[in-house]
Amino acid sequence: MVKTVIFDMDGVIIDSEPVHKYAYYKHFDELGIEVSDEMFATFTGNSTKNVYQKLKNTFNIETDVNELVLRKRFLFNEAFDTKEDLYLIDGVEKLIVDLYQNGFELILASSASKGTIARVFNRFNLNQYFTHKISGEDFVRSKPDPAIFVHAANLSIHPKEACIIIEDSTNGVEAAVGAEVFCLGYTSANSKKQDLSKASAIVTDFNAIDAAYIKNLK
Repeated sequence: MVKTVIFDMDGVIIDSEPVHKYAYYKHFDELGIEVSDEMFATFTGNSTKNVYQKLKNTFNIETDVNELVLRKRFLFNEAFDTKEDLYLIDGVEKLIVDLYQNGFELILASSASKGTIARVFNRFNLNQYFTHKISGEDFVRSKPDPAIFVHAANLSIHPKEACIIIEDSTNGVEAAVGAEVFCLGYTSANSKKQDLSKASAIVTDFNAIDAAYIKNLK
């Protein structure tokens, strides 16, 4: 029986991927590099630091990784704070509230920075529902490395067998599989080029599921 739900954030809780993509490509233009859509798709689920380490190695960028991260973060925050049409994924807030009211433990495990997580959770008043919020910036390796999900499961008050992970990216699903935690794959409009075939189950609409559905997944 499922008692703890571990959520990814980007693409699962909030549709911030377009804002991230805007900030990345604006920075790519500043750096004078051309990143293909295919290459960009492989970054989904990676921390910003890991993305820039890969870019630095691929394009021989001389700028320090931390400086690159700070510039992209500035561009993202600038867009995030001024963008009015930024919404939670359809149906996810109702699902979060339903899970919370039915006694589930909710944990966030996102590759996003602590600052971005705080921005999202404060803007949409989500802090009250989650016992822990884990940022990928605290880990050396990004998803598909399972470390962040192993840590999330260890933080749960319930055994790993009572946990599930909700993910929307290839790297996130791979990380869940590596952590040996049941994975519910979420297919959204932003899941282009993402392979969720290794997920234990797939959902395409959060409005179609509730606490009772989640409880009986295992």
